[in-house]
Amino acid sequence: MNEIPLSFLYGALIFCILLSAFFSGSETGLMTLNRYRLRHLAKDGHTGAIRASKLLKRPDRLIGLILLGNNFVNILASSLSTIIAMRHGGEGAIPIAAGLLTLVILIFAEVAPKTLAATKPERIAFPSAFIYTPLLRILYPLVWVVNTIANMVLRMIGVRMDDHKELSMSREELRTVVIEAGAMIPRKHQKMLLNILDLEQATVEDIMIPRNEITGLDLEDEWDNIIDQLVNSQYTRLPVYRDSIDNIIGFIHLRNIAHLLYREVFSQEDLLKAVRETYFIPEATPLNKQLINFQTNKRRIGMVVDEYGDIMGLVTLEDILEEIVGEFTTDPSSLGKGIFPQEDGSYLVDGSTHIRVINRILQLTLPTDGPKTLNGLILEYLENMPEPGTSILLNGNPVEIMQTKANTVKTAKIHPRIDSFTGGPEHGTTNTPA
Repeated sequence: MNEIPLSFLYGALIFCILLSAFFSGSETGLMTLNRYRLRHLAKDGHTGAIRASKLLKRPDRLIGLILLGNNFVNILASSLSTIIAMRHGGEGAIPIAAGLLTLVILIFAEVAPKTLAATKPERIAFPSAFIYTPLLRILYPLVWVVNTIANMVLRMIGVRMDDHKELSMSREELRTVVIEAGAMIPRKHQKMLLNILDLEQATVEDIMIPRNEITGLDLEDEWDNIIDQLVNSQYTRLPVYRDSIDNIIGFIHLRNIAHLLYREVFSQEDLLKAVRETYFIPEATPLNKQLINFQTNKRRIGMVVDEYGDIMGLVTLEDILEEIVGEFTTDPSSLGKGIFPQEDGSYLVDGSTHIRVINRILQLTLPTDGPKTLNGLILEYLENMPEPGTSILLNGNPVEIMQTKANTVKTAKIHPRIDSFTGGPEHGTTNTPA
């Protein structure tokens, strides 16, 4: 070794440190690649992405190859530094050389390249894939031996590589991806995507039109009244029943009978011929599943029934779509179904408005695990029928009862949320006028 020039030893040492930096940086770069973006680039024909994707199909082999190379160059660098130290100062210089080499490798071959690779994984990983692909073929026998022994050790502690599966994103993880997409996804589209992800958390019961608000054709009515209802209806589809919605016959599409209305003779028999059978929906059906069911059954409207088969309400395809894209309204004074902004910053809300709709439009956090409407939430909280003028605090939101009718709250005013409400307890207060 004394015949080898110091310049050559220094050059070899620097080369080993550079190789160590390459192995360390490329390992971090390949392992931190966005797998979904990698698949997209591979499908688009990106050569580096294709090679990287193939390498990552067997991460045990890739890691074995990288660590094999990294440990070899680090040990070689340690040997070279020892020889250089011996040439300069004898055995006493070896500890100093070891300390300096540790510091150099830590900074220039570990921290710096790994930080760079974590910041710019594609710039490091894709070029590295061109080197690792042929290198893996050349060193495959040695890598295979190392991996076989390592896998045997893992089996001893109950870990099998055959069980390795790439984990799919959970709904919450996908929500985070959409939220953090920032300017890459327009805010309106971002909100729609988040609403789609939330569909499975709600059921048709959460958005249905309750049975007492269903508008339909009662065949027991006077025929002239039925004709007038058909001519002036604001809906395109109407349920048809006898005496009660419980005796529903089916649904009728006004488009199918429009031409019959202008005939001299239009009887109830003609109307019944155009009626389509009723489509029933269990109350606990998630919205994402019902959206698919509507598409599969080529339906746009159905009756919601409970476990006993009793009709609870009505739900339409439009109701589900509103959960995704927002409210469809032609009333310029309304923000949505039964929500009207006031000049003082408050909102006048119909008691039958669904809590999910209120939360979505007004950005509130009213509880949705109990009653489905504002009326139901107020009655559950008060446990009695309030008088107009009663004020309560629902989850930090001051609510004033404006109008009641029979046994329901017809209208309430919701004020902007406050963190504290003077004179009341933390969760709510009631102030009924004398």
